[in-house]
Amino acid sequence: MDFREFYIHWYSRLKSFAREYVIYEADAEDIIQDVFLELYEKYESLAYRVNIVAYLFTTIRNRCIDHIRHKIIEQESARRIQEEYLLTLRMKINSLEVLHNELFKDGCIECIVENALHTLPERCREIFIMHKIEGKKLREIAEEMSISPKTVENQITIAYKKLRMELQKKD
Repeated sequence: MDFREFYIHWYSRLKSFAREYVIYEADAEDIIQDVFLELYEKYESLAYRVNIVAYLFTTIRNRCIDHIRHKIIEQESARRIQEEYLLTLRMKINSLEVLHNELFKDGCIECIVENALHTLPERCREIFIMHKIEGKKLREIAEEMSISPKTVENQITIAYKKLRMELQKKD
């Protein structure tokens, strides 16, 4: 029997055998195709020395075992990733709950920011509010206050530093 006839005769039986173990038909087909391709390359040399049917079933059995082991490893890896993701989410929610309690135990966030803003020197506070709260550009503020844009920039930098220090005290 030549290879083509052998392939036609045994393909569906071998695929059914593989399908029993690997669950998905596409996976069974891939395994069968790989095994038949390997057999095709060796067919002439194997045909006289080996029981080819036994060889095929043994090879397919081994490929199914490898496939199933690989799927188990994939699933375990996916499960670990899912568990890590859930753990991360739990940590984040715990962190947010703690943050919420700490942040609001002394009053509202606006009050905390308002108090921090009042620690700034008057002109510095005014420039910061114009820029960050009112959304004015550095050049607009400079023209309005009759100062240089560089002075405005310096005052905003000072405001950030002082606010950062003041808000860190609240922690």
